[in-house]
Amino acid sequence: PDIDWDSLSFGIENCAPVSRWWLEKKKEEGREKEKRTRSRDVERRENPEKEAHLSSLFSFLLFPLSTTSLLLQFMYRARWSSADQGYQGSVVPYAPLQLDPSAQVLNYGQSVFEGMKAQRSAKDNIVLFRPDRNAARCAAGAARLSMPAVPEEQFVKAVKETVKANAAWVPPRGKGSLYLRPLLMGTGPILGLGPAPYYDFVVFGAAVGAYFKGGQLTPIDLVVEEQFHRAAPRGMGGTKAAGNYSPVLVTQLAAKKAGFADVVYLDAKHDKFLEEVSSCNIFVVRGKRISTPPLSGSILPGVTRASVIELARSKGYDVREEPVDVTAAMEEADEVFTTGTAVVVSPVGSLTFRGNKKQYGEKGKPTPVALELYEALTGLQQEAIEDPYGWVVPVA
Repeated sequence: PDIDWDSLSFGIENCAPVSRWWLEKKKEEGREKEKRTRSRDVERRENPEKEAHLSSLFSFLLFPLSTTSLLLQFMYRARWSSADQGYQGSVVPYAPLQLDPSAQVLNYGQSVFEGMKAQRSAKDNIVLFRPDRNAARCAAGAARLSMPAVPEEQFVKAVKETVKANAAWVPPRGKGSLYLRPLLMGTGPILGLGPAPYYDFVVFGAAVGAYFKGGQLTPIDLVVEEQFHRAAPRGMGGTKAAGNYSPVLVTQLAAKKAGFADVVYLDAKHDKFLEEVSSCNIFVVRGKRISTPPLSGSILPGVTRASVIELARSKGYDVREEPVDVTAAMEEADEVFTTGTAVVVSPVGSLTFRGNKKQYGEKGKPTPVALELYEALTGLQQEAIEDPYGWVVPVA
């Protein structure tokens, strides 16, 4: 089909015709060819028609995705069954997971996950960004949920192998990225609260575009949630556990229905400090001072958050990890922006609290500090500027 890749965003609800075409194309190419992993250059030389279709398809990338099984060919899967053997696994064709109804994860929720991206760089490499930090956060989450952690070396290797096996699906630079989902869960059967007898570690993903509907740097409108809290002190808010995310849907869907992009939550103790958006961290700018809520156990320690803090300090900003009063954000802030693997750096166009709306910057245009940090971060991630931190990890 004649596809405009420039229309891609983070989700593929409108790509059913592409999916059908892809499945038909794969049948034509034959089963053996489907199973082989090739480099992008080989694919371009041997199948220019497929390369042209892929280049066109990347313009439609969406985020979030409703169907990932039609986009990636391969995933990594490893199983832990005893401390002696550890996690044993390899890259396999993408396929459904078969679980017993009494699987621990289905009944008691023993599961953590990560979000990462692989992308094409200005040097024509496929690169990852700080995968060691994701491995460390996954290990911390595993410990919190009484699961055996995936060793950092194996975690990073699994992610790299998944990217290499799906290299043809990494979009061209500027068209999107390959979003990766490492997932650790207790798949062994158990009826009665306790750790699973065995665990599965899976890495899968899909080609994606911008997270929010308007595009990557289009300012978003947020509303402060007052009925529910995302997390409580000494709870699970600092862990990337699967069970932390579905509870936000009731407020997020209501906010989107009312015309907002997402909601930002207040702290559960004082009910007045900004904590976190549904799936990303938040920053408030006042002159050269940038404030972001501290990691007190109820906020996710975002990899992008940590990176933006370091980049902002290198540019002379006074970055403080401190409580951010919602009233101060409404009355005193020059800018507000969010950070996360999916959203990268997203400027906030407005914040609404108790019916009052505060507009930041010029409507429809990214605010200056958010834009500056977005360009600095993505420049590093895409090898467009030098990386003095050693954050970028080449894959292929």
